[in-house]
Amino acid sequence: MRMYRRIVLYCAIALIPIGIASKFYQGPLKEWINDYFGDIIYEAFWIMIGVLIWPRASLAKIAAVVFIATCLIEVLQLWQPPFLQVMRASFIGKLLLGTTFVWWDFPHYLAGCMLTWAGLQYLKTKLRSAEEKGSSKVSDRF
Repeated sequence: MRMYRRIVLYCAIALIPIGIASKFYQGPLKEWINDYFGDIIYEAFWIMIGVLIWPRASLAKIAAVVFIATCLIEVLQLWQPPFLQVMRASFIGKLLLGTTFVWWDFPHYLAGCMLTWAGLQYLKTKLRSAEEKGSSKVSDRF
């Protein structure tokens, strides 16, 4: 499953500029892409990081932990202590911690987790199938 982890790494890296670009997008569906598409990308990125850090962990558990963590971060936006305000003042702080609580983020977090879980499950299944076909071809020759 080295190929799986390699693909996950490349996807996680690709999601960084996609997520950042979503905040500056100016075309059709601008409001949705600026406000909510990034939520889906955010979930996908953190699930992929989780898969890279804990490759043997259940993908469903990683997705659930990411969903719970990002929901907690969203709720944390209701709390405005000075040290969090300082962190949220930077661009990276805004991306990681957000600035304002929006309840409509929750369904997008869930969608991001579910889509990423489904996509990674599909990828894993396809790669396993390809490995099995490859190994059976080799064993047929010998």
